[in-house]
Amino acid sequence: MADAERPARKGGRTHSGQVLRTEQLTPHMVRVVFGGDGLAEFAADEYTDHYIKLIFPREGVTYPEPFDMGRVRADFPREQWPVTRTYTVRRWDGAARELTVDFVVHGDEGLAGPWAAAAKPGDVLYFAGPGGGYRPEAEASSHLLAGDESALPAIAAAVENMPADAKGDVFVEVADATEEQKLDVPAGVNLTWLHRGERPAGEALVAAVRTVECDPATVQVFVHGEAGFVKDLRRHLRLDRGISRDRLSLSGYWRLGHNEDGWQASKRDWNARIEAEQEGTEAA
Repeated sequence: MADAERPARKGGRTHSGQVLRTEQLTPHMVRVVFGGDGLAEFAADEYTDHYIKLIFPREGVTYPEPFDMGRVRADFPREQWPVTRTYTVRRWDGAARELTVDFVVHGDEGLAGPWAAAAKPGDVLYFAGPGGGYRPEAEASSHLLAGDESALPAIAAAVENMPADAKGDVFVEVADATEEQKLDVPAGVNLTWLHRGERPAGEALVAAVRTVECDPATVQVFVHGEAGFVKDLRRHLRLDRGISRDRLSLSGYWRLGHNEDGWQASKRDWNARIEAEQEGTEAA
């Protein structure tokens, strides 16, 4: 996903994917690969942070076939609209018509995670999209990427699409060593796994990013994950480092104490308030 500071191309078309296979990547990360004719008009080749809106039907509600989200919004009361959850496209293979999505799973917590944990070949899921707004630039002098588990799929897609001579630093915060994944990183890019343990989400990331040396005029930055640490790093990168907006992709994927519905409802106001506060500080 992309922050308000970077324009994003949004896609509203509804597609469907049929589960082809699943894989347990780590104790809390499940990969689901979708295929089928419902992906015939889907494409996600422009950005490395492409995201889709997964559509989960409300229990006890029967929707029209073929499924049409526009029709649902027009004909059904709001409380019967499906629930949506936002997920990053980990990989899109247009030739094979396969869409890969990685899910963080914490037992029965949430909606999408338990669905992914129980998914089996043949299951069908509808989704809208893709949107997106970031891709590593070959012209950047260096790259700085930082995020937690929620940003890991986008970070992994980004480093896999960097030129072979790319330079930079990548920081990924996970619970512990069991949640690390094998990533294909260019030789000049330093990948550091940070283990959160009992510390607050993002604390280790903020400390790590503050140690990085880079040229503020030519670095390209991607910081996504829990909204609190993204806010802290936005302030550091914009005000302390003097990195301009067009060099930054910043977004709070989630926020401590809020479920996704509550966070998405307040996210725009949160971003606008933080930006106004920091613009005021910069002007002063």
